[in-house]
Amino acid sequence: MPVTPDSGRGAPETILAFDFGLRRIGVAVGQSVTSSANPLGVVANGENGPDFDAIAKLIDEWRPSRLVVGMPLNIDGEPGEIQAHVEEFVRELWRFQLTVDTVDERYTSLEAEEALKQARASGTRGRITREAIDSAAAVFIAERFLKGRTNV
Repeated sequence: MPVTPDSGRGAPETILAFDFGLRRIGVAVGQSVTSSANPLGVVANGENGPDFDAIAKLIDEWRPSRLVVGMPLNIDGEPGEIQAHVEEFVRELWRFQLTVDTVDERYTSLEAEEALKQARASGTRGRITREAIDSAAAVFIAERFLKGRTNV
């Protein structure tokens, strides 16, 4: 039997990825078929914690099979200063009864900002906001997760 590109892979999967911040949480939707993602914007994170109502609406709209959260690590691989907040966010996401995975998010905000600057320089993007950077960072988190998976 010939090997096809889908041999050994599970069903196509949609994920929601989050770039956690103390003020905003960037969100992206990713697809396992293409190993790519698109930005969805941000949800608020303030004195009352993350806007779980907004997250619930995104989950209802996109119907992901799993959630992916970027874990902040320092250059040396040690936990970042907001690690405890991110771990609490991950625990709270379990309320949606979906698999929650984490991925190293080192440099995703820098990569996102650079990609947006390049898009602006080429004329395909206007002003760059913090919200756009956060959502674009979530795209990098989603794609890192999707490309790092091995389906055997």
